[in-house]
Amino acid sequence: MSAPESTTAVQPWNREDHLNRLADTDVDVLVIGGGASGVGVLLDALSRGLSAALVDRQDFMAGTSSRSTKLIHGGVRYLEQAFKGLDYSKYELVREALAERKRMLNMAPHLAWPLTLITPVKSMIGLPYYRFGLGLYDLLSGSQRLGKSRIESKAEMKRACPSLNIKPLKGGVSYMDGQFDDARFGIAMVRSAVEQGAAVANHTEVKRLLFKDDGTIGGAECTDLLSQRSLTIRARTVVNCTGPWTDTLRLQADANARPLMTVSSGIHLVLNKTLLPDGRGILIPETNDGRVLFMLPWLGKTLVGTTDDPAQLDDNPAASQSEVDYIIKHVNEWLDEPVSHSDISATFSGLRPLVSDPDESSTSGLTRDHVVLQDKGLFSLTGGKWTTWRKMAEDCMDTVVKVAGLTAGPCQTYDLRLPGANGDKSATEAALSKLPDDIAEYLWQAYGDRAHLVLKAGSSDRLVEGAPYIEAELIWAIKFEGACKSEDVLYRRLRVGMLDQEVTRKIESRVQELVKAA
Repeated sequence: MSAPESTTAVQPWNREDHLNRLADTDVDVLVIGGGASGVGVLLDALSRGLSAALVDRQDFMAGTSSRSTKLIHGGVRYLEQAFKGLDYSKYELVREALAERKRMLNMAPHLAWPLTLITPVKSMIGLPYYRFGLGLYDLLSGSQRLGKSRIESKAEMKRACPSLNIKPLKGGVSYMDGQFDDARFGIAMVRSAVEQGAAVANHTEVKRLLFKDDGTIGGAECTDLLSQRSLTIRARTVVNCTGPWTDTLRLQADANARPLMTVSSGIHLVLNKTLLPDGRGILIPETNDGRVLFMLPWLGKTLVGTTDDPAQLDDNPAASQSEVDYIIKHVNEWLDEPVSHSDISATFSGLRPLVSDPDESSTSGLTRDHVVLQDKGLFSLTGGKWTTWRKMAEDCMDTVVKVAGLTAGPCQTYDLRLPGANGDKSATEAALSKLPDDIAEYLWQAYGDRAHLVLKAGSSDRLVEGAPYIEAELIWAIKFEGACKSEDVLYRRLRVGMLDQEVTRKIESRVQELVKAA
C-alpha cells in the first residue's frame, strides 16, 4: 500500500490548504496527537476507506516519538518475563513484536535496519542463561529472524567496542534486533497520510471537545497556534492519541473518567566519541542499580541511555545534570577508556506513557502494553511502544469501527511502504553519485529514493563545513514536510538538534531566516 509516486511525490504540502479543509469538512475520524500512535491510527483509518484528519498541539513527532532509544525490538525482555513467570501472554507479545519489527524494516529500509547487540556477561552461569534465552528468541522469530544469536569471545567484544573493559568479563552473547531513525520515520508516516488524502495540522491545539446531541464526542474546537485562527472540526469519531497527556483529554470528555497514566522520563546522551567502530551495539542487561543500559551506533555518533525516573508532564523535557552524571558514571563502569562530559555533543529527554488498564481488576503494576478505552465516545489509544505502532493502530480502529458503527473495510497497512521506499531508486542513485560521499550517504539514509527530489528543491551547498546537511533540505522540510518552526526543521527533519548542538547553533539563523520567509 503506497501513494502513486509519479503524481504525488513532488506536490508541496500547503498548510493553509490543510487548515481550510479541517475547518470546512466533516470527517469519519479525527485523531488528536501526531506521534507514532496517532499517525498510525490516521494511516489505518485511511487504509479502510475512511476520511480522516489529525491535529497536534506541537509538531508531528515532537514528543516521545522522536526521543526514543531508536530500537525496533522484538521484546526480548518480555521473553525473560514469560520464562520466569510462565506467562504465555508475554510469549504472545514477543511474537507480535517480532512480526511488527519485520514490517517496520520492510516499510522503509533507508530509515530502519538490522542491528547486532552484544551483551557482556560477568558470570559463568550468565553465558548459558542468556544463550538459552536468545536461542528461544531465535526460535520464536521464525521467518522474521534477522540473524542467529551466538556466544562472543572477549576479543570479539573488544573489537566491537575498543573502550570496553573486558577483564571482569567471562564472555558475551549477541543477537539481532532493529534500529531506526524515529523522527524521520514518523515524518515519512505523516507524509504518506497526506498523500493519501488526510488533512493534518501541527501546532494546532484542541481548546475543547464538541458533544453531539446524544452526549457523545463529535469533534473539537481548535486554534492554529501560528495564526490564532479558530477551527471547528466535526467528526463521527474522535481518537485520543496524546501519549502522556491522555488523561487530560479523557477528563474533558468525562469529568468522572478514572485516570490511568503515569509518566516516567528517559534521557539519552549523544557522544562525539566513536565507541562502536564496526556498527554493533552494546546492551548492558543490568547495572548495579538494576537498570538496562545501551551504547548504540547512531548516525555517525554514539547514543547512550537510558534512565527511567518518575516525571511530570512537560512539553519539552530536558536532561538534568544529575541524570547526565548518572549515565556517564554507569557507562564508565564498563569502560577502561572512560568518557567525559566534554564528549557529549547533545542530550535529549523523553516522557514515557505508563498505563494501567482500569478495566483490569488484577492489574499488578504499570505496563507499556497498549490499551484502547472509550469515554463518552472519545476513544483513547495509549501505552505500547514504537515497534508495535501499526498493530496498536489496527486494534484501536477495529474497536472504533465496531463500537461507532462505521462502514469501513479491513485494515490494509500490513504491506505499507513509506515515501522514500516506493519510488525511483535509479534517479536518486544518479543524483547522489555527483555528490561527496558523506552527503550522498546521509541523503540516502534520510530520504531514500526521494533524495533526488530533495536536491531539486535547492542548492547542494553545505550548511556547515564538515557536516552533511545541505541548503536544499531546509526548503524541502518547509515546503514538503510540514515544518513550520526552526525547531521543527532542526530536531525532526534534519535531526541535527539531537545529534550536535554546536552544529545546530551554526545553522539555526539560516533556518530561522527561511522559516520566516515561508
